[in-house]
Amino acid sequence: MSAFPDPDERNPLAADCRRCPALAEARTCISWGVGPLDASLVVVGEAPAAGDPEADQWRGGNLTGMAYTNQVSGKKIRTLIADLGYAEDCYYTNSVKCFPPDGEGSNREPTPEESANCRPYLLREIEQVEPTAILPTGKHATQSLFDAAGRELDGFLDTVLTRYDLDLGAPVIPLLHPAYQELWMARLDHTRESYLAAIAESIRG
Repeated sequence: MSAFPDPDERNPLAADCRRCPALAEARTCISWGVGPLDASLVVVGEAPAAGDPEADQWRGGNLTGMAYTNQVSGKKIRTLIADLGYAEDCYYTNSVKCFPPDGEGSNREPTPEESANCRPYLLREIEQVEPTAILPTGKHATQSLFDAAGRELDGFLDTVLTRYDLDLGAPVIPLLHPAYQELWMARLDHTRESYLAAIAESIRG
């Protein structure tokens, strides 16, 4: 089962950031990466959601200031990684560190400009951690890493579980976004067990 991260492992790369004025205005906290800086894996999400102030500690990155700390996606991806054997050996971050509002209190997809503005932070985190594998979750996180390498991303689902050398210091292995993983696992003819086995095989190379 997933464990809530230790706030002392939060990794703020700046005291403040105003590269995206609209995001700086809308956010409560910058959702910095969290986890050991010598981790074997780096998991990259899309961006924090608005968060749930009524939740217990799993209130989401916009309210906790740490990536993948919400009740749904956060618990799911952390449980998946724990089941792979990396519970204490994974660093979690987002391709965009601030909540992107849709104007109605929920989140929207980050724009390409917002992803580009935040990418230097992401690349710095990967350099700090020096992981053995980078696991982007979902299309937008994968797109940001492909953009960093100057590579085209033609169809996200075709990339899932495939090991890519993007010259980012470690192989990139795209995963399904945890919010939709049960739906798409079935459509890709995977059970949870076979999906875990395929991830483990890709990490091993």
